[in-house]
Amino acid sequence: MNRFLRRNKLKKATQSLASVLATLLLLVTLTFFLGQVMPVDVVARLVGPDADQATYQATYERLGLDQPIIVQFGLYITRMLQGDFGTALLTGNRVSDDLLRVFPATIELGTLALLIGAGIGVPLGVLAAVQRNRLADHIIRVATLLGHSVPIFWIGLMGLLLFYSYLGWVGGGGRVEIYYDGLVEPRTGLLLVDSLLAGDAEVFWSAVRHIVLPASVLGYASMASLCRLTRSFMIDQLSQEYITAARVKGVSEWNVVWHHAFRNIRVQLLTVIALTYGSMLEGAVLIETIFAWPGFGQYLTNNLLLGDMNAIMVCVLLVGVIFITLNIVADLLYKIFDPRTVQ
Repeated sequence: MNRFLRRNKLKKATQSLASVLATLLLLVTLTFFLGQVMPVDVVARLVGPDADQATYQATYERLGLDQPIIVQFGLYITRMLQGDFGTALLTGNRVSDDLLRVFPATIELGTLALLIGAGIGVPLGVLAAVQRNRLADHIIRVATLLGHSVPIFWIGLMGLLLFYSYLGWVGGGGRVEIYYDGLVEPRTGLLLVDSLLAGDAEVFWSAVRHIVLPASVLGYASMASLCRLTRSFMIDQLSQEYITAARVKGVSEWNVVWHHAFRNIRVQLLTVIALTYGSMLEGAVLIETIFAWPGFGQYLTNNLLLGDMNAIMVCVLLVGVIFITLNIVADLLYKIFDPRTVQ
């Protein structure tokens, strides 16, 4: 029996690994061939409009663009399997080095935004469900509706205008004031953490002033979604018979809401929060552009405008890895919070 269970687990693990690899290969393949039809002349952008034909042709051949598309794709996959993700045309650095430099900034921004969004959205969703069709519920629903309907770039611009330009409560663009830039050794790449490790309070508080507004704007968008879904999940649970039975037995409303109803929606919320976090990490393009945040979103946008397929494909692959990893983490948490999911 134990041997059968072990064999079954090994089979499932092998199938999961094969599915992950197939998904990543499909992502790279689709991105590569879609990139071939992009109306961008990478060579012209590199050599400039005044370059002669000989220079243009030499650059064209140096990039390997004279090879058939299938050959280019095969060579790229071969290099990728060897750990060579190519050189970014925009910076001249290895793409992997560029991502190691910019991605921590996005992780820092996205993590703080998720803490704000989940920390506010989930309790508000519970409150809206408990106060269904009452004043508090209507106010919360209006706030979440604005979070869904108002463009995030407009909220960011209005936030800069009010809190930075007019009130001066927060910092402007970038991660820190320019005169603090480079003063802290980048041990982790997370400026808030690195400044604390270095014991530099001035850099830390400057970083806080710069991150609080973009994180709040990004967190507001996620808060609206998490609040709405939490409300929906809670309303469904609060209408169940076991809730009615608990109230009849005299269980306090606090225990009914948090120890009974909310406990049964934790697994659903895990998936939503995990996917929300992944969306923040790869979708904070507008926020990073508005706030001049030197992260993954801005890096991807700049390379899309240039048409650099080396950088674009690695970015797409990284997004795929992020979502797959978050789903695996969510599955593991399922088994912790709800052992019934273990088969």
